[in-house]
Amino acid sequence: MKIGGGVLGASVLPFLKVLPASAAGKDVLVAVTGQTINSLDLHRTGTNRASYQVAVNCYDRLVSFGTKEAPGGGLSYDYSVIEPELAESWMISDDGLLLTFKIKSNATFWDGRKVTAADVKWSFDRAVSVGGFPTVQMKAGGFVRPEQFTAVDEETFTVALDRPSKLSLPDLAVPVPFVINSEVAKAHATEADPWAMEYLHKNPAGSGAFKVLKWEAGEQLIYERNDAWVGGPLPAVKRVVLREVPSPATRRALIERGDVQVSFDIPNKDAKELEDKVTVYSTPIENCLYCVGLNTNFEPFRDPDVRKAIAYAIPYQEIFQAAAYERGSPLWGGESSITDTAWPRKSPYYTDMEKAKAHMEKSGYAKGFDVPFSISLGLADWMEPTALLIQESLRKLGITGELEKIPGANWRTAALVEKRLALHLENFGGWLNTPDYYFFWAYQKGHLFNSSNYENPEVEALVNETLHMPMDDPAYAPKIMRLFEIAFEDLPRIPLWQPALNVATNGAEGYESWFHRQLDIRPLKAV
Repeated sequence: MKIGGGVLGASVLPFLKVLPASAAGKDVLVAVTGQTINSLDLHRTGTNRASYQVAVNCYDRLVSFGTKEAPGGGLSYDYSVIEPELAESWMISDDGLLLTFKIKSNATFWDGRKVTAADVKWSFDRAVSVGGFPTVQMKAGGFVRPEQFTAVDEETFTVALDRPSKLSLPDLAVPVPFVINSEVAKAHATEADPWAMEYLHKNPAGSGAFKVLKWEAGEQLIYERNDAWVGGPLPAVKRVVLREVPSPATRRALIERGDVQVSFDIPNKDAKELEDKVTVYSTPIENCLYCVGLNTNFEPFRDPDVRKAIAYAIPYQEIFQAAAYERGSPLWGGESSITDTAWPRKSPYYTDMEKAKAHMEKSGYAKGFDVPFSISLGLADWMEPTALLIQESLRKLGITGELEKIPGANWRTAALVEKRLALHLENFGGWLNTPDYYFFWAYQKGHLFNSSNYENPEVEALVNETLHMPMDDPAYAPKIMRLFEIAFEDLPRIPLWQPALNVATNGAEGYESWFHRQLDIRPLKAV
């Protein structure tokens, strides 16, 4: 069977036979993605980015972000506007240390039980206690201990902060502080698993706009609308089928033909070539950089001249053309002097092989060395051409090694949890749109997205000082500019470009781009 010149894989045939989008009607929407969902619980260790969408679509948070027109068309979340979700209202004390939330009296979980402040407390206690990514994300907003959270009564929940922070309220609108049906969770908890991690891994228990009707790992996730949802406008579609289709060519054929209505996170090449055939949204990802990661646990990368040699050897423009198809913004060739806090910003490095060779000669590795270059197969559309072009240039410096292709489902564990990859590509995007937040995650010791195992006492101090500081504080800008200076001198990660998130639709409306880079199905409509 051929569609639009592409041969469909066997795993796709049953899907199309049972539910092609053209036959589904306006109550059902069919989407495809190349990403693999590996858990239904964002708090679980090793849960990958693709799985964040379950928290977004199946669970509620106290608050959410607003919506605005996106650059280049379509809609985007609005970081500057906080809107109600489970909370109907909130107050912040004059000293900024106490947040008080009034929970909607008509909010219920999927089983019909009323959402209470006790559920919010249990969920927040879980997020700050399980460790890893969710706990650090909560810390960014100043949420670090269960004792900070109080269920005053059934509909009143308070948070006591140690200090006022510009990030506290926005941090409650990210996917992590989702509210769980605590009675269901506790019924499946054990002494060894007090937070019901094993149960919620496969069985969400929320109050969100959609329930999980069926999850076949590596194949598909089927959402069913929760008709009792009060967190926002009731979704227009009753069911969403999200099919995992690894082949970009197959996904392209499906959306081009109209056999699916949404193709999420399409390659830059397809975005460029499909613009005249279907609707394509290319939205710049705020606070996101595609980078080369140099792991400081690998001995040669502890040499500053080796790091600078690599930065000057990278063929930036060729990569931007071959991997990004010039979608997004270049992040090389910037001014050497830093006079503002704009972020993302261009690094002062550019392609200059003579400078690269001079730095290698000065280093302790003038003859070169071997190092594997690791990429994710789940992100191969941009990672593979990028890595191949960099490898070609690095060979001129005597730096050689095999290309290690890691399955997408295993990438997060290898790169971010174990942090075992010496030379690799990284694509972290900060959820809270400030530079200090980016550095909090990517440059502080032990934090998840610090895949380079970078450690610098001055960076630690500067991030801690600026993270909660108002951006209009006179001390803020000088400290942030100093962070930039250190980052470009130490180079644990070498910026390449700021990407755009590409989504194609054919028979769907209402797509909204989010900082978490996952598909929010709630506003979508089948047309």
